[in-house]
Amino acid sequence: MTVVDAHHHVWDLSVRDQDWIASDSPLRRNFTIEDLAPEARAAGVERTVLVQTITVPEETPEFLALAAGHDVIAGVVGWTDLTRPDAADELARLRELPGGTCLKGIRHQVQGEPDPEWLLRPDVRRGLTAVAAAGLVYDLVVLPHQLPACAKAAESLPQLTFVLDHLGKPPIASGALEPWAADVRALAALPNTVCKLSGMVTEADLDSWTIDDLRPYADTVLDAFGPDRLMFGSDWPVCTLGATYGEVLDTARRLTPVSAHPRIFGATATRVYGLGDPF
Repeated sequence: MTVVDAHHHVWDLSVRDQDWIASDSPLRRNFTIEDLAPEARAAGVERTVLVQTITVPEETPEFLALAAGHDVIAGVVGWTDLTRPDAADELARLRELPGGTCLKGIRHQVQGEPDPEWLLRPDVRRGLTAVAAAGLVYDLVVLPHQLPACAKAAESLPQLTFVLDHLGKPPIASGALEPWAADVRALAALPNTVCKLSGMVTEADLDSWTIDDLRPYADTVLDAFGPDRLMFGSDWPVCTLGATYGEVLDTARRLTPVSAHPRIFGATATRVYGLGDPF
């Protein structure tokens, strides 16, 4: 079984700042693919999906070039301004760049938008339609209160696959399940939706989380989406705030049935992102 990490990041602060990182955070340093590669190999991960971090147009071409030069990066989820009238042309341009065949999806920091129904705006819908027409998927990085809009968007665009990052960031540290669980189930009821088993340790208590803290949330998405629509993502290096790369992978394995591992840790991501590796 080829193990796929469907969600990680890299950044170089000498190229540009990551203004979302606090000045005193251990994340305020460079994290490169050369840093990740040995950790991934040690954990048995053979292929990865590199995901955007900030909303600047320069980042996606850089990530595509990085993918072209590193076999471990099987796909890129980039960013472009979905509200621009020529979004379709911009997506086509990106796919012509070096590494452009590695572009598999688009993501926007919806979690930072003050409008809880940003995804439903006409200009955004036009951009999402262009993403679907390009044969790409759309990653959702949202907060729990934005999940109802995600379901509305997915229902209105059945031709587009929506991938929910980090389970929709449930309030694991507080132990609350509702209304997050009900909203996740409503989203999962739509066949064009998928979920990443990622980002859990950083939504929990960073210093004292246990696998039992995470289990109700993992169980919810496993039951709602099923292993054919659930994929593992490390969220490295953000995950290092609460666990090592190996610990995150081991935790995800312990939270899921062994019979589902070939799908959750490889086949789902390969199919959804079109990574082209036979299973």
